[in-house]
Amino acid sequence: MNQQTNSILGSEEQPLYTPTSDERTMAILSHVLCLVVGFWAPLIIYLVKKGDSKFVTEHAKESLNFQISLVIYFIISAILIIVLIGIFLIWAIGIAAIVLIIIATIRASENKLYRYPFCIRLIK
Repeated sequence: MNQQTNSILGSEEQPLYTPTSDERTMAILSHVLCLVVGFWAPLIIYLVKKGDSKFVTEHAKESLNFQISLVIYFIISAILIIVLIGIFLIWAIGIAAIVLIIIATIRASENKLYRYPFCIRLIK
């Protein structure tokens, strides 16, 4: 029952097992704490829980990859401020990031694995 749903807002799938409430909480924190501390939260959660829980590891890894991707996109947008399009890109990326983080948090609370769209997956 590894059913996958795709959309412009990312993809989700059911994990192979039902995560515990502690695993779900850590997965939620790996996304929502990014709004406050950026990539540090998923990095710490990933390093601490890497061997303990596949569900938490997948969420933390996906969140960390998304945060790294955002840094790259913001740097490109900052460079493009010279031609004025960068100002609009920074706003669009910021709004999209908040919306996608909220969606990822909701999916984690529903015990689903979430994949961010437009994410460069550097950590496999």
